Amino acid sequence: MNPLTSLARRGLFLFDPEAAHGLSIKALKTGLVPNCPAKADKRLAQTVAGIVFPNPIGMAAGYDKNAEVPEALLKIGFGFTEIGTVTPKPQAGNDKPRIFRLVEDEAVINRLGFNNEGHGAALARLKACSRDALIGVNIGANKDSADRIADYVSGIHTFYSVARYFTANISSPNTPGLRDLQARESLAALLSAVLAARDEEALRSNRRVPVFLKIAPDLTEEGMDDIAAEVLAHNLDGLIVSNTTLSRDGLKDQAQAKESGGLSGKPLFEKSTAVLARMRKRVGPKLPIIGVGGVSSAETAAEKIRAGADLVQLYSCMVYEGPALPDRIVRGLSDLCERERLTSIRDIRDSRLDYWAGRNV
Repeated sequence: MNPLTSLARRGLFLFDPEAAHGLSIKALKTGLVPNCPAKADKRLAQTVAGIVFPNPIGMAAGYDKNAEVPEALLKIGFGFTEIGTVTPKPQAGNDKPRIFRLVEDEAVINRLGFNNEGHGAALARLKACSRDALIGVNIGANKDSADRIADYVSGIHTFYSVARYFTANISSPNTPGLRDLQARESLAALLSAVLAARDEEALRSNRRVPVFLKIAPDLTEEGMDDIAAEVLAHNLDGLIVSNTTLSRDGLKDQAQAKESGGLSGKPLFEKSTAVLARMRKRVGPKLPIIGVGGVSSAETAAEKIRAGADLVQLYSCMVYEGPALPDRIVRGLSDLCERERLTSIRDIRDSRLDYWAGRNV
């Protein structure tokens, strides 16, 4: 980390984590974070679910909940970005404080609870973005919804004209009962309804938008079996593995570890990568998978790909590594291609699949 970035981090860490997050959004809006577009490298470009990604590194959902800075994020090295999670109605989320830094662990615990300004606000901002901007929309359900599946369907209809892909987020631990949608019968009903809405919009617009499913890292083997079976039965476009974890294993900061919510950052890397590999084993080689969790360097991004990921997302590690992280990772992946004489970064995919699938974490 260069001295300027280190100084900026120390300054931000003087603020409450949620206030610091707001300041970082403002910095991107006003251009205080300098543009650092990743250098084009055809070895890093990937076609996934019919979309051409200029590089495999994306900003995960959770950072830009209200679609305030998607294009600014694409200018600092990300190949794509995902806004949300956004719900039909605005909601305040859980009581503050609800974000906690575990500095010794380079981790974050959050229990935000899908705080966002609702479909209308996000849609208005996305309509103002370039149609070429590679922006995914992460959709969820309101906490007090009488019909959560209907909320996901509403997300498909609302954002169809502006989304490059959708993510149905059923894996946040901070909305009571949401993870119940990962159960097989509930998941079958959700996927049927969401994909029917997508197909209806595709017929109307003559444009097919892929739909991904974001799952938790805390699944049992039986739970992974059920999800894989339903994903394949419904011809879903892909998976995102994974969301935050409820586990607190191995943390140094035991005081903060007692806070409820989902854990992200470096401690999530091994668990999320093992689940990624196990899901790759279950769904086979063709289904696209985006790997998320603990990505803090080019090597950890590459390891996600070796474990079975086609694309990689990050968020929490940027809290500690700074806004130059995506560009550093992209440059590092280019260097890796050079060192290993790869024609495509995809050449390393699945090369450590068995290792990660066998990890007991």
